[in-house]
Amino acid sequence: MPIEVSQPSDREVRVVRRFNAPRQLVWDAHTKPELMQKWCTGYPGWTLPTCEMDVREGGTYRWRWRSKADRAEFGFYGTFSEVKAPSRLVHDQYFDPGDTDYAMPVGDPCVITLELSETNGVTTLVNTMTFVSKEARDEAVATGMADGMEVNYLRLDDIFSKQAA
Repeated sequence: MPIEVSQPSDREVRVVRRFNAPRQLVWDAHTKPELMQKWCTGYPGWTLPTCEMDVREGGTYRWRWRSKADRAEFGFYGTFSEVKAPSRLVHDQYFDPGDTDYAMPVGDPCVITLELSETNGVTTLVNTMTFVSKEARDEAVATGMADGMEVNYLRLDDIFSKQAA
């Protein structure tokens, strides 16, 4: 069930992904730091050593990835504005380039809306990213972010299959 990516407007990217897992497990994987650190590590050679999350309206988060090769780091941070477990999570997202040369928009936040629905044990994740401008959206898309998301989601699929077995 590969990732489906679309651009419904000049400022949005929508990612749809299905998981053979109950919605609560997919929710937990996105809201519990100890679980996120197992699957959301990016491409091989990267880790997620900083994963701080206070998942409540007004709560903050901070994620920071680190390269094993050169110890370079980058991350995201922001505030949760809507938390409706286990179906909807909304937060702003600021990019922190750390000591990398990644070309992502810095300054104005992107708003992330994560929606989860379940039918017959299959959870559909819809992640809508709303950027401040078309240019910011295009910069983010040019980084290959969708490919990186799929790498993580494949790892999450593997975790879910091991739990089911």
